[in-house]
Amino acid sequence: MRYFQGTVMRRRLVTAGLVAGGAVAGLALALSLEGSLGRQPVAADVLAPPAVERVVPASLGQVQLSFAPVAKRAAPAVVNVYSARINRTRATMMDDPFFRQFFGGGAPQPRVEQSLGSGVIVQADGLVVTNNHVVDGADQILVALADRREYPAKLVFADARSDLALLRLDTKGARLPTIRLGDSDRAEVGDVVLAVGNPFGVGQTVTHGIVSAVARTGVGISDYQFFIQTDAAINPGNSGGALLDMRGDLIGINSAIYSRSGGSNGIGFAIPANIVRVFLSAAATGKLVTGWIGAEGEVVTADSARLAGLDRPGGVLVTAVTPGSPSAAAGIHTGDILTAIDGKDVADPGMLRYRIATQGVGTRLEVTLLRGGHVQRVAVTLAKPPESPPRSLTTIIGDNLLVGVTVGNLSPAFAQELGAGLPEHGVVVTAVADGAPAARLGYLQAGDLVEAVNGKPVATVADVAAAVRSGVPAIRLVRGGRRAECGVVQGQLACRS
Repeated sequence: MRYFQGTVMRRRLVTAGLVAGGAVAGLALALSLEGSLGRQPVAADVLAPPAVERVVPASLGQVQLSFAPVAKRAAPAVVNVYSARINRTRATMMDDPFFRQFFGGGAPQPRVEQSLGSGVIVQADGLVVTNNHVVDGADQILVALADRREYPAKLVFADARSDLALLRLDTKGARLPTIRLGDSDRAEVGDVVLAVGNPFGVGQTVTHGIVSAVARTGVGISDYQFFIQTDAAINPGNSGGALLDMRGDLIGINSAIYSRSGGSNGIGFAIPANIVRVFLSAAATGKLVTGWIGAEGEVVTADSARLAGLDRPGGVLVTAVTPGSPSAAAGIHTGDILTAIDGKDVADPGMLRYRIATQGVGTRLEVTLLRGGHVQRVAVTLAKPPESPPRSLTTIIGDNLLVGVTVGNLSPAFAQELGAGLPEHGVVVTAVADGAPAARLGYLQAGDLVEAVNGKPVATVADVAAAVRSGVPAIRLVRGGRRAECGVVQGQLACRS
């Protein structure tokens, strides 16, 4: 396969992968996708975080030392990932029978969309981690090593929420170079890092920079909303590549850049290695399930901080505790402010989700909280999130604004599955049918919360179904923390926030 050029844009965020399209007749699909690892565990030494020791340069000679030893040790384990997907629905003018009768040509040919990204070998027998968006929907995957060896690959596990995918290479028994996973929680602003990947398809490239931020949230890449930001040059094609510390350990998987032009502006984002570690642990079961504490909260504002006696905003204000949950058993109450997990600061709900997501079910955590102006510490044991109530997915029918909209009951398990920081209770929109009023008029989309229908608060799918029977409904919804009300006024749909 060859190198391709292009960009995948997402507003100002650009996933660092290359995409191209073309017509290929009779493409032979030699590879197939595989849904699990056959319950093969990832080696324990891959998952164990090493100790990290920082040393400040003591002389000009040390400052002038080369990065070459680090790059030489790690670069052989960073690979190029080529993928191809057949798009049988894409049509051109020449696919139209009217034009073919004048200009000739056989039956319409399938279109092949090809993409290029990077990956990291994490296990010597041929396990490669990359971004999910690099191989999503691929019919063929080929991996090329730095030494020019090429191997067909199969997708064995993927998780769209974390934007990670795991590939297995058919190495015929050959042992491959690997990179050890570091502890991304030890990364600090100012640490020197190297980014390794294949930008723009020019070949393996190493760039360097520093860690610009270690807890960047709200950047719209992954539902875990917690990223390492770096100014090391990351460009399209770097997706799935390695972000290395000066020991040559993997501290992140390069995923996206902040750019208006498609090129690097010195703002890149990497998925922390500790999330990669959780992802690899989940590969044996084929499903990524993280721990649950049963407490929901909101960011501490300047006003709530003042009321709590804090000199600055910070932490998570607990707004709900599920009865019978680990938080309830630990004695956490509504109104408490959670400030740290195992001694690591928790600045907002996104960071709280991340701290919990990097720990397995059954892990015992020390939670630091503020109650009545006093600091307390309680032990919380993470549990598997329950699916209660059942999701009961229902598509609304009839003559109303919700016709063709599928809604479901939120639960801790379903909220975690959907991601995006959804609450653990309520009614969520999971799909909007093409041609439905909500699709044509654009007032509802998947992930919206339905709070009220026809002025009546709704807590379950059954409540919504009962409310729409009374006629064309007015709807109160929540999207991204903002409320809006939509309804028909004088024959026209109107929405206001």
